[in-house]
Amino acid sequence: MPRDLPSVPLASWGDRSVGPLEWARARGNGALADTMGFEWLEFTDEQCSARMPVAGNTQPVGLFHGGAYVVLGESLGSMHANWHAGPGRLAVGVDINATHTRSATSGYVTGVCTPIHLGRTLMVHEIEVTDDAGHRCSTVRITNLVTDLPPQD
Repeated sequence: MPRDLPSVPLASWGDRSVGPLEWARARGNGALADTMGFEWLEFTDEQCSARMPVAGNTQPVGLFHGGAYVVLGESLGSMHANWHAGPGRLAVGVDINATHTRSATSGYVTGVCTPIHLGRTLMVHEIEVTDDAGHRCSTVRITNLVTDLPPQD
């Protein structure tokens, strides 16, 4: 169980009194995703999407960093899993992999996250990351373990 949890109280993570996009934005992106320019675009029961700028997230040779694709994918997949986990539950990533098939060098990359499996204890999502021209640059898959939240003091 992570020790440094978001400023939003854990008890509210399953709260669905607002729409999914507002819910995700209220929880914040996390310090790393914020630093990398993560920006929510869409969030529904069926999928979610976000983008990140290439500028500032490159390798020394000017290509979008492979680890940045993974940050984008994990941010999307973990939040979508937490939305589906519901009240009193928390989803945490336990496995992630990425296959990079093209390099982005400018503009933005956009990740579209779609669930593959939404189980009670395991959730699997696939994230297709494309460049501004719509070319697939990376495919990320994340598995999240869903647990009950610890009792709140």
